[in-house]
Amino acid sequence: MSGRLALHPMAVRIAHWLNAFAIGCMLTSGWGIYNASPIFGFRFPAWMTLGGWLGGSIAWHFAAMWLLVVNGLFYLGYGAASGHFRRRLLPLRARDVVADAASALRFRLPHHPGAYNAVQKLLYWGVILLGVVVVLSGLAIWKPVQLEPLCNFFGGFDFARKVHFAAMAGIAAFVVVHLALVAIVPKTLLPMLVGRGHTEGNVQ
Repeated sequence: MSGRLALHPMAVRIAHWLNAFAIGCMLTSGWGIYNASPIFGFRFPAWMTLGGWLGGSIAWHFAAMWLLVVNGLFYLGYGAASGHFRRRLLPLRARDVVADAASALRFRLPHHPGAYNAVQKLLYWGVILLGVVVVLSGLAIWKPVQLEPLCNFFGGFDFARKVHFAAMAGIAAFVVVHLALVAIVPKTLLPMLVGRGHTEGNVQ
C-alpha cells in the first residue's frame, strides 16, 4: 500500500537541522583551531575554516558545541521516550548489516522514505557514538587540568587531541555519505523539511 504519510516528527526534524548547523560550524571552526597547532603534516585551506583567526574559531567552536550538546540530549531523550529509536533504529543485527551492505554494493538495495535499512541504522548509531566521543574528548583538551581524570581516560592531552580529530573526521565522513545518499535519492529531502511524503508499506 502506498500513500502520503507522516515520516518524520517535528521534534526529529528540528533536531536534525540544528545538528546539521552545529556540526557544520564545529567542523569548520575546528579546522581553524587545528591550523593554529597542527597534529599532522597538513593544514586546512583558510576558506574552509570559520572564525577568521584562532580566537574567533574558538568562540564559534564552543558556541556550536553547546548547541550540539543541548540538542543532542534533547534528541536522545525524545528518541528513547517516544519510541523513535525502537521503531526506526532497532533491531540491528549483524547478518542484516552484511546482507544490506552486499545489496548496496550491487546497487540492488531498495529505499523507502521513512524506513532505514540495517546499514543506515548502523551508521546512525555510529555517528551518535562519535558525537559522544567528540564532546567528551573536546572537554578533555579544553580543561586538561580541571578534568584530569577525563583527559587521562583519553590517554593524555596529546592523544586526546588525536581522538578528538579522529571522531570529528568520522562525523565528517558520515556527513559526506549522508549528502551523497540525498543526492542519489533526492525524494528523501522533502520529508525532512515538511515531515510528510509518499511511502510504501507501513511506516510508524
